[in-house]
Amino acid sequence: MEPLWLMFSGAFLAATLLPGGSEVLLLALVNSSPELWFSLFVVATLGNTLGALTSLGLGRLGRVAWEPEQLSRSQRRALALVEKYGVWSLLLSWAPVIGDILCVLAGWLRLPLVMSIILILIGKGARYGLLLLMMQAF
Repeated sequence: MEPLWLMFSGAFLAATLLPGGSEVLLLALVNSSPELWFSLFVVATLGNTLGALTSLGLGRLGRVAWEPEQLSRSQRRALALVEKYGVWSLLLSWAPVIGDILCVLAGWLRLPLVMSIILILIGKGARYGLLLLMMQAF
């Protein structure tokens, strides 16, 4: 049970604004316990999704007026994505650098919660699934 808890906590923390790479952790744990690959995939996806939802919740709580000149380059890029694609931009919540910001902005902009959860879950699951498929290919 220990690898599952480690995977969940690593994936959760990596999805918040804290630095961390849950992909390397997933590959290492699957390599050391291949019989747990599906459980590790599910736990990583859920942990990472819940971490992203934490960021979304913080965005909802922290509704303050942002001035465009106060935003960093990656924040401006994320805001442009959300403004252009709306809730669908959350399919990129897995992406390095802007993924965390997309989740915060989704909360800040009060995007529809249920659709946000579904799209974040799909994006996170697709990333881990693709990673595991690539691992099998090599």
